[in-house]
Amino acid sequence: MPVLLDPQRLWGMMLRHWYLLRSSWPRILELAYWPTFQLLLWGFITTFFLTHSSWVAQAAGVLISAVLLWDVLFRSNLGLSLMFLEEMWARNLGQLFISPLRPLEMVGALMVMSFLRTIISVTPAALLALPFFDVWIFDLGLSLVAFFVNLMVMGWAVGILVSALVLRLGLGAESLAWLGIFLVAPISGIYYPIDVLPDWLEPVAWSLPSSYVFEGMRAVLFDNVFRWDLFAGAVGLNVLYLIFCTGVFLYLFGVARKRGLLLQQGE
Repeated sequence: MPVLLDPQRLWGMMLRHWYLLRSSWPRILELAYWPTFQLLLWGFITTFFLTHSSWVAQAAGVLISAVLLWDVLFRSNLGLSLMFLEEMWARNLGQLFISPLRPLEMVGALMVMSFLRTIISVTPAALLALPFFDVWIFDLGLSLVAFFVNLMVMGWAVGILVSALVLRLGLGAESLAWLGIFLVAPISGIYYPIDVLPDWLEPVAWSLPSSYVFEGMRAVLFDNVFRWDLFAGAVGLNVLYLIFCTGVFLYLFGVARKRGLLLQQGE
């Protein structure tokens, strides 16, 4: 009579996945991160609403506007990093770089495609916000362009850095494509001002371009004022981060090429 459940085979498969998990810090980080993310994000939202109950009544569309702008950041990052991952899944990096294609040219193409994918992703939601919730995000006027561009560039910077890490660490780190951008969500002031955060965490928040963007969005919605100081802060940080992340990508790409990793990646 055949054995329906062999303990040895069961134990063997468990060991196989345990060794895989413990040898990959991105996988362990992913397991621990999502519950922590939910706790921090909703904890800060709850803290803010408990002390500012009239805030939503003053600007009912601010949360929906924040959601739409957050999606620009998320989609620009994911659009770039996922397209890079698709090349790795298809084992196509080696073939691409046998051609005269240069790493910077690939990064530039990924940026343009990320922009197009973000437009396609966000536009329907922005249009549907009017009939469903009476929120027209385009009322932000030209400031919307400033917010959009800054969030787009930040998303690119994170996506380039994630692509570099996945290239170096392998596909075991592909979850960083999602973790990388959600890591900054609780401290970006998307749904609440930065001063809601603990004092020791505020300097970290102010090191992110996204914090300047969302504070600037609230200034426009509540006070009808475009904060040039916040705009300048976001632009300055974005320039620094984009240069740094591109430099990391080029360096790790060179390491991967020397070690033959371009031909060893795949599903």
